[in-house]
Amino acid sequence: MRQESRRPGLVWRSLCGWVVLVSVALVMPNCPAAGGAGKKADPERMFNAKDTNQDGWLSLDEFKVGGKEKKAKNADKRFNKADANGDGKVTLEEFKTVAKTTKG
Repeated sequence: MRQESRRPGLVWRSLCGWVVLVSVALVMPNCPAAGGAGKKADPERMFNAKDTNQDGWLSLDEFKVGGKEKKAKNADKRFNKADANGDGKVTLEEFKTVAKTTKG
């Protein structure tokens, strides 16, 4: 009678692979490896990350934080476009409006 060989190492490696994949998907939802490529970032999450002093609006300095070099050159223009009422502040609602009209 032939005894079936068991390969517990193979099962363990498969399980570890799934754990890593799920971890990447949870930690990095916009990562191509996690299936998130091409998805737009959440405007509210972006706003909250930029609002470093948590006062509910963005100053020009806060607006510039985290921008890529190309975008930083046009930050003043983009800030003025986002500041719909011209009060020198960008609120969450103003930020969301601009995020909807900006191409990803």
